[in-house]
Amino acid sequence: MYKVMALDIGTKRIGIALSDFLLMLASGHSYIQRQPETDALDKILKIAKENKVEKIVVGVPVNMDGTKGFQAEDCINFSKNIKGFDIVYEDERLTSDTAEENLRERKIDFRKEKGLVDVESARLILEQYLSRMK
Repeated sequence: MYKVMALDIGTKRIGIALSDFLLMLASGHSYIQRQPETDALDKILKIAKENKVEKIVVGVPVNMDGTKGFQAEDCINFSKNIKGFDIVYEDERLTSDTAEENLRERKIDFRKEKGLVDVESARLILEQYLSRMK
């Protein structure tokens, strides 16, 4: 049995979400600072190993016309440094907007702690992936 991890890779922070062992539920886990990248990679690997993760879903912000811009390429390039896991890419168009809306609905003030949006975005990416796999 294993879990799936999702990453919302931004320029400043990385949101992390984890599935349950049944691969049915997606839960926000935490966020980490992206810089320095070696520290971020170490933290991702540590969380993955502690949680028995075998697959990592990386959100890729594809442009509305389906092309990959700078940010999408940046996410892909960062994820290439994550070794020992099956890496899957998931289109994450508009997840940040949806994440902010979800947090507002739950009356969570994310303006002071932007990392909450990254965690919710990672959760949405994972939820989307798990739904597609059913």
